[in-house]
Amino acid sequence: MAKSKLKIIPLGGLNEIGKNMTVFSYGNDMIIVDCGMAFPDEEMFGIDIVIPDFSYVVKNCDKIRGVVLTHGHEDHIGGLAYLLKEINVPIFGTNLTIGLVQNKLKEHNLLSTTKLNRVHPGDTINLGPFKVEFIRSNHSIPDAVALAIHTPVGVVLHTGDFKIDTTPIQGDMIDLARIGELGKKGVLALMSDSTNAERKGFTKSERMVGSTLEHLFKSTKSRIIVATFASNVHRIQQIINAAVNNGRKIAVSGRSMLNLLEVATELGYMKIPQNALIDIDDIKKYKPHQLTIITTGSQGEPMSALYRMAYSDHRKVDIVKGDLVIISANPIPGNEKLVSNVVNELYKKGAVVYNDPASVHVSGHACQEELKMILGLAKPKYFIPVHGEFKHLKTHADLGALMGIKQSNIFIMDIGKVLELTKDTAKCTESVQAGLVMVDGLGVGDVGNIVLRDRKHLAEDGLIVVVVTISSDTGSIIAGPDVISRGFVYVRESESLMEDIRTIAKKALEGYEKNKIKDWSTLKNGVKSRISEYLYQETKRKPMILPVIMEV
Repeated sequence: MAKSKLKIIPLGGLNEIGKNMTVFSYGNDMIIVDCGMAFPDEEMFGIDIVIPDFSYVVKNCDKIRGVVLTHGHEDHIGGLAYLLKEINVPIFGTNLTIGLVQNKLKEHNLLSTTKLNRVHPGDTINLGPFKVEFIRSNHSIPDAVALAIHTPVGVVLHTGDFKIDTTPIQGDMIDLARIGELGKKGVLALMSDSTNAERKGFTKSERMVGSTLEHLFKSTKSRIIVATFASNVHRIQQIINAAVNNGRKIAVSGRSMLNLLEVATELGYMKIPQNALIDIDDIKKYKPHQLTIITTGSQGEPMSALYRMAYSDHRKVDIVKGDLVIISANPIPGNEKLVSNVVNELYKKGAVVYNDPASVHVSGHACQEELKMILGLAKPKYFIPVHGEFKHLKTHADLGALMGIKQSNIFIMDIGKVLELTKDTAKCTESVQAGLVMVDGLGVGDVGNIVLRDRKHLAEDGLIVVVVTISSDTGSIIAGPDVISRGFVYVRESESLMEDIRTIAKKALEGYEKNKIKDWSTLKNGVKSRISEYLYQETKRKPMILPVIMEV
């Protein structure tokens, strides 16, 4: 009987930022590592979030032994609630990660039906033929872990998102000793975070941000507003420390920020001195030099708290002249313009904006020297760069080759591609169904490429509706045609154009009447194509044309 092979199947997190998810399969058993979400790009009109396609997982639901989480960021846990609506499997994660998952599942009414298991760095759990060992790591959120997945064919080391921080704000530095031990015994494959693979050197310690914040708080007499990622617990703790050290009260704005504060303080990952925190409703009771506001919106996201403050749309906070606004984050690629717009608005309101990522932000991801260190300690036979766009995966693959891994043993994977591993071989075989699923409001997956294409068409060119009533007996026009324009031209200023559209629609329908053609599809397509032709000729634009023909 042929021996079973280990299959590694990425369903997300490759050639993209976000929605990380990987399936490990051996025989009749599977485990899932992470289940994240991503934010939509500018082409995804009206889409709220993007999650992985769960078709393959749902098809194999009886084989899945559990979902193992590396840390509590949205790109690693944000898709979990949608997965649990499809299949019910146990979840394993560290204390803070499970705390954040609980919050999420509560919103989706899934908490009572889901088995959540808390683990600690150093623990090992058994899931069928898989032994999953949790290894302490450093990232921009506490309780991040790497995973050593012990399988019958060998050990797969999955770093999760990580950096090497020798002076972390909380807890100990990443357990490099354990990674080295595994490397000595033999690591079959390494799956390593590629997000910062293009950056040389080492990632700076989070503590560096603390000293800059302390200096800014000491030298500022006005109100301070700090925008950062809601999930960056260490950063928020340092902002709180700087505020308290300088006799300031702290107010918090933004739902995700309030949620995280609640979970992190409850579980002991954040320490806020008594009476330091005040309700956002009470900020008017304090003088500017007594106040710090921590807010979401560091990426300039429309509807975020900082965005609403900048555009005078926030119900509690008005930006006033002299406010110091610190943006403690680096713009995610693609968000630069959004951030720039918010900064401009803040300046217009008289605020002083401190937006220097080099001094008030450090990344949570490893740079080249740290990535090489992990490669050197783990000494993997096979190397699979993960988490990042193609350019990041390729650069990381080149680092692996530089560290002595054979080019034939390095795999830059595609979503849905299956990598089969034995003790001595590795090869990409078949593909499984994979891709993205778009979530729009309560609809999951009901918006596809055709709907997006229509939305894009409407957004770019607008809509013309032609309404006409015809006789069911003769096919002659009884009422209309009436023309409605939305997002195409302003009707009052384009009356002659509207009149021409009416005339063209009328002539087309009269022609069909003469030839005794009554098929609705033919009538609609005829009206549509003639109006489209005319409008392109006149305006060089192609609005969506919607003929509505009623019979009486």
